[in-house]
Amino acid sequence: MTVDPAPVKIVPMAETHAVAVAAIFIEGIATGHATFETAAPDWSTFDAAKLAGHRFVAIDDNKVSGWTAISPTSPRPVYRGVCEVALYVTAAARGKASGAPCSQH
Repeated sequence: MTVDPAPVKIVPMAETHAVAVAAIFIEGIATGHATFETAAPDWSTFDAAKLAGHRFVAIDDNKVSGWTAISPTSPRPVYRGVCEVALYVTAAARGKASGAPCSQH
C-alpha cells in the first residue's frame, strides 16, 4: 500500500519565517538566475518592500519549503497596481510541485 505524502500547506508569511525565507532567498541568489540582488535583506527591509496580505510560505514536513511575495514596481501613480511577483523554492523541494499550490491561492 502506498501512502500519499502530506500536502504542502500554504500559510501567510510571518516574521517567524524570516530565517527560512532568507535562506531560500540566498539559495536563489546563488543560482545567478533568480534575482539581481547579491544578498538577502534583513527582515525589516524585506517586510517593508513586500505588500502585506500578499506574502505566503509553503510548509512541507513542518519546514518552509518555499515562499512567494508581491512587491510594487514603482511608487509613481502611473504604475499603481503593477507588481513584481517573487516565487522561491528551496533546492531540496524543487521538482516536487511545492510552488504549484501558491498559484491556487
